[in-house]
Amino acid sequence: MSIKAVLFDLDGTLLDRDTSLFLFVCDQYDRYSQFQIFDKNVFVQRFIDLDNHGYVWKNKVYQQLIDEFSISGVEWTELLNDYLHGFQKHCVGFPNLINMLTRLRNSGVKIALISNGYGQFQYDNFKSLDISHLFDEVLISEWEGFRKPDPAIFIRALSKLGVEATEALFVGDHPENDIRASRAVGMKAAWKRNNTVYSDNVDADVIIDDLGELPQYVLS
Repeated sequence: MSIKAVLFDLDGTLLDRDTSLFLFVCDQYDRYSQFQIFDKNVFVQRFIDLDNHGYVWKNKVYQQLIDEFSISGVEWTELLNDYLHGFQKHCVGFPNLINMLTRLRNSGVKIALISNGYGQFQYDNFKSLDISHLFDEVLISEWEGFRKPDPAIFIRALSKLGVEATEALFVGDHPENDIRASRAVGMKAAWKRNNTVYSDNVDADVIIDDLGELPQYVLS
């Protein structure tokens, strides 16, 4: 298999978002006395439930928390701002992240990121993983004007890398936004399986549980 470029999703693929969010919410709970009249475990779990793996933006999460827990003395806007500037301090990558990217890079494979989300927020999270020097291109939906599964964002990334769709592999965790969408433009797709609600019945070219498995597939 001749792969000239590998393109990655961020959350749930390179970034262990579940662990990162847990660490951030625990830290925020410890820093805000307004939360501490409630059991920490209950509060943290409710935040994670409302977040819904990142598909509910935090303005709604904080407003719901303030309402449910009858929190006073702090506005949701302050909490959201704290999240926007503090989440990056708790970002954790999946195992074998840097080793995997380094192997691909040293083998001459081009590497890019395609992530949905708010530009500066996602970019700060990406930078916090200390992998930006290994990437040729970074595309974030807010800055590009397109979001997955729109084929336009994949096509733009391929154009920036100077490769054809048939020469590229996309790696992601979402069956629709990542796997089906990248295959629809002619790319190969690798599904990064996580502890999510998605079933194992995902139509991908390869399924991996660990990032360390990827170089064997790409470089074979």
